[in-house]
Amino acid sequence: MSIFTSKHILLGVTGSIAAYKAADLASKLTQAGAQVDGILTPAAEKFITPLTFQSVTGRKVFTDAELWGGIAHVLHVGLGHSADLLVIAPCTANTLAKLAHGIADNLLTITALAMRSPTLIAPAMDAGMFEHPATQENIRILCGRGVHFAGPDEGHMASGLTGRGRMVEPAELLGHIRLTLGFGGRLAGKKIVVTAGGTQEPIDPVRVLTNKSSGKQGYATAQAALDAGGTVVLITAPTCLTPPVGAKVIPICTAQEMLEAVLAESTGANALVMAAAVADFRPKTVAENKLKKRDGIPQIELGAAPDVLIAVAGLGSRRPRVIIGFAAESRDLLENASSKLKSKELDMLVANDVSAPDAGFGVDTNRVTLLFPNAKEETLPLLSKSEVAETIIAHVAVLLESK
Repeated sequence: MSIFTSKHILLGVTGSIAAYKAADLASKLTQAGAQVDGILTPAAEKFITPLTFQSVTGRKVFTDAELWGGIAHVLHVGLGHSADLLVIAPCTANTLAKLAHGIADNLLTITALAMRSPTLIAPAMDAGMFEHPATQENIRILCGRGVHFAGPDEGHMASGLTGRGRMVEPAELLGHIRLTLGFGGRLAGKKIVVTAGGTQEPIDPVRVLTNKSSGKQGYATAQAALDAGGTVVLITAPTCLTPPVGAKVIPICTAQEMLEAVLAESTGANALVMAAAVADFRPKTVAENKLKKRDGIPQIELGAAPDVLIAVAGLGSRRPRVIIGFAAESRDLLENASSKLKSKELDMLVANDVSAPDAGFGVDTNRVTLLFPNAKEETLPLLSKSEVAETIIAHVAVLLESK
């Protein structure tokens, strides 16, 4: 189940040209399963209409007219107490100052005072305004009260200048919202190391031996761990994916680099989820220069790549409390997976048949079987990789709670 499912989010919009991004954000949140109620300041209504938000959320949009209109008893209190999160995006320098000093002169700012759940602010203003000491002091005050911030980014401004002050893009802001909603989850205070992608073993300065892993399952698992409140380290081979907001990202290429990063990060960690497809073999020698066709077909001798999970098992008392492995097989799935579960001393193994067209490399779905040391097996139906990740992380939480 998505972290957004049935969540009630208040989306405050203030008077900035970036208000058009807020409509996109409202749409994305609604599609993800959240219930989104918009609150527009009078200045925001100069840039975008309540109807825009109502059209993408299917819900009521509130303005200052409702503050005095008597549609509900103490409207701001009802909104502030019922919401799981208040997001103000875009947030102008003026609204930022009001929030810092407790000024409540419109429905949005008075609702912010009544909030009993977290607040996330996405500033949007000209670079000079953002850098002004007054604005920086207001941000410091709000951070001290536990308010969360996303951005701003650097880029081209409506003024024609370039600098830091652009509102973060809706897709990235969605990640910040997930991160904020996840605080206090089942994995709060737990360090979770996740690996992803397919390692690359160089043949020469140009060519590599690699595999078909896209990294999608590993990245989805890192996101699920963040959603559960975990402190996540994502050790990733090269992919075209965008890392989830909030993860510490360590890029690697080879199996040896993966080994070194995993040993460094997983020592003393609460859990390691080894979703990466790490090479079993690598060239014994790497050509100093690019191999040329005119020199004939090269003979490449392979040797064993380091076995990361065997090395982790050798950490003894310093190994992670929970270790999850993956087995991507094209034959004898359960037999090979069971052998790996035992030989590498895993707490759980995720096995999948990569020859299946809907559950192999590169697709957005997966069909896996979970294996446990007590011979228990749990076969999951075809699910999205996000749903598989949520199931894996739920098991991680149970395993940690039982140890």
